[in-house]
Amino acid sequence: MGNSNVDGIIFDVDGTVWDSTPVVEEAWNRALMEAGHSERVTAARLKGLFGLPMDVIIRDILPDAPEEERVRFAPYCYKYEHEYLNRTGGVVYEGFGDMLRTLSDKYSLYVVSNCQAGYIELMLQKTGFGKYIKDHICFGDNDKLKAENIRIICERNNLKNPVYVGDTQMDADACIEAGVPIVFASYGFGSVKDPDYVIDSPMELVELFCR
Repeated sequence: MGNSNVDGIIFDVDGTVWDSTPVVEEAWNRALMEAGHSERVTAARLKGLFGLPMDVIIRDILPDAPEEERVRFAPYCYKYEHEYLNRTGGVVYEGFGDMLRTLSDKYSLYVVSNCQAGYIELMLQKTGFGKYIKDHICFGDNDKLKAENIRIICERNNLKNPVYVGDTQMDADACIEAGVPIVFASYGFGSVKDPDYVIDSPMELVELFCR
C-alpha cells in the first residue's frame, strides 16, 4: 500500500500519545476509596482496559456492584482523573511532539478515542499539542464507538484516504469496521494482528509518511 495519497492522520490517545495509567491508578483508587469500594486498580491492569468505553471499564472494576452503583461511581472517576491529570499530566512518548510538528506541515491531524468527554481536551492542553490537531471526537461526546467516530471525523473533514494510529487490537478492529488502514504503534499498550503499517517509535511515522 502506498503512502502518497494519505490525506489525514488520526491518532488514538492512551498508549499512542501518552501513558497516563500511573496517574489514573492513583486517581481512581482515591475515587474507589471515597465511594466506599474495597476494590483497587493498578496501572498494569488499566493498560489492558484503556481503549474501552468508560462504562465497560467501570463494569470490569466493579463486577459485583449493581448497575446503579456503577453509574453513581462514574462521576468520582471523572472528578479525580481530571484533577490528577490536570496537575501532572501523562508521560508523553519520546519524540511525539517533534513528530506532530513535522507531520502538520504536510497533513491534517486528528484525534479519535473511546475516552470520556473532556479527556482529549485535557491531553491537548497539558501537552501543548492542540495547535497541531484540526479536529477531535470521543465516545463521551456522542456515545458512539471508535469506528463510527472515525467515520464522523472523515465525513466532516472530507477525508478520503486517512490512516489511524493506535496501539491495540480494538483500534485495529475499529479501523476494519471504518474502512481505514491501521498504523500499529508497537511502543504502546497492546498488540495488533496483521496491521497495515507498524511503527516502533513516534518519529517512525515521519519516515513512513514523509519520505
